[in-house]
Amino acid sequence: MAVVKARKQDIDMLARLLRAEAETEGEMGMLLVGNVGINRIRANCSDFKGIRTIPQMINQPHAFEALQHGMYYQNARERERRLARRTVNGERNWPGKFSLWYFRPGTFENPGPCPPTWYNQPLVGRWKKHCFYEPTAKECENVYNTF
Repeated sequence: MAVVKARKQDIDMLARLLRAEAETEGEMGMLLVGNVGINRIRANCSDFKGIRTIPQMINQPHAFEALQHGMYYQNARERERRLARRTVNGERNWPGKFSLWYFRPGTFENPGPCPPTWYNQPLVGRWKKHCFYEPTAKECENVYNTF
């Protein structure tokens, strides 16, 4: 059962985002990006207050660098649609389980170390080239209540 409402066009949008943000990180990397996005919709805290839908989450200003690149605007593929559905249906994986932020430090060819905090929130882990940041309970207790 879906943890957020998602129409077919929402699944396609999320699938395109997963591919554009993390295709080089494999299926797990794309699932983790989906975890962060779904967390942003469900948590309703921090920079993500009032974000209630997949289109709102994806189109939030400055939220995803991938929207500045052509890959996001390509057609969704079935592989990424399947991954998008899994995240919409509530599948969560570490280190994206409760994360609201991620980023890739350094360059594509030469990833850098993960800073200990991002937006003043602690590093929870790394998947390949991406660092994931989970909010503190003080910043966003609600993200821990979304199971």
